[in-house]
Amino acid sequence: MTAMISAALSSGALVGFSLGLVGGGGSILATPLLLYVVGVAQPHVAIGTGALAVSVNAFANLAGHARAGNVRWRCAVIFAVVGTLGAFAGSSLGKLVDGNRLLFLFGLIMVAVGAMMLRPRRENGAAEREANLATCLLTAAVAFLAGMASGFFGIGGGFLIVPGLMLATRMPMIKAVGSSLLAVGSFGLATAINYSLSGLVDWRLAGEFIAGGIVGGLAGMMLANRLSHGKDTLTRIFAALIFVVAGYVLYRSGQAMMS
Repeated sequence: MTAMISAALSSGALVGFSLGLVGGGGSILATPLLLYVVGVAQPHVAIGTGALAVSVNAFANLAGHARAGNVRWRCAVIFAVVGTLGAFAGSSLGKLVDGNRLLFLFGLIMVAVGAMMLRPRRENGAAEREANLATCLLTAAVAFLAGMASGFFGIGGGFLIVPGLMLATRMPMIKAVGSSLLAVGSFGLATAINYSLSGLVDWRLAGEFIAGGIVGGLAGMMLANRLSHGKDTLTRIFAALIFVVAGYVLYRSGQAMMS
């Protein structure tokens, strides 16, 4: 039992650190960590528990980024509200899919996300778009698609939200990281509520995961503010981690489907 608690705390710290640093990597790491490090037996329980923990940690990190002036609230609120509707729809579909098949698709998504992270990003290109009707509609459209993916695969969506916000508004990376956390928290909460109604959340384990995540999130947020102009190396390292975890998830879920 002690080993399981330690695994939950350390895994939560890693997830919180990722959220604070790059605004993503929450559930994309939480689900495999809960399954293969902490030892949760059921994939759907891992998804529901991870979604709850990521939601709470995202809101905690949002408060810190807001104090640092890294949140553009209008775009953040639009993304959170519209994306949450997509997350409810996506999580309802996800519960209907076999758990191991869902994990296999999840692994494929992780590969795509890792490749997307390796693409060079220009922070100083065109000027940031004015928050007019056209920009808000574009933000809403991207938000719904990101929310659908978040709910279906049980991922917080940060790695979709950050580039989505940058695409829709052209805001700088550090602002997109801070603004994304409102949507990450909302997506995760929507997914967690949906899964909890089916009894697919381990509340004690979620509490342990959250405790570790708060500590890791503080460290990640402080590092993000210090390295806001030099994330390329960190992004490549984290993308490599995603590829390793994705390969492991694909291997384990593939074995389960063949057995």
